[in-house]
Amino acid sequence: MNKLDDEYYHLLEQIQAADFVLVELTHYLDTHPNDQQALLQFNQFHEYSRQLKAVFEPKYGPLLGFGNSSGGENKWEWGQGPWPWQV
Repeated sequence: MNKLDDEYYHLLEQIQAADFVLVELTHYLDTHPNDQQALLQFNQFHEYSRQLKAVFEPKYGPLLGFGNSSGGENKWEWGQGPWPWQV
């Protein structure tokens, strides 16, 4: 695990913000499934979140368990901390 630096916290904050927007849009789309603008925003934020995680995880380790993040390229990294919810 790399030393935690400013980029770690910056990326993590961006990921959390994007995922917050996704949660809110999910709730909205549950009650407004035909809102094409909301669906477009959801898809844009989904891609943005995916891109941020693709930058974060190789450098700092997995964000999600249960197969949602890779186990690491050459080793299982879940045993290493700190995890995102610990910082």
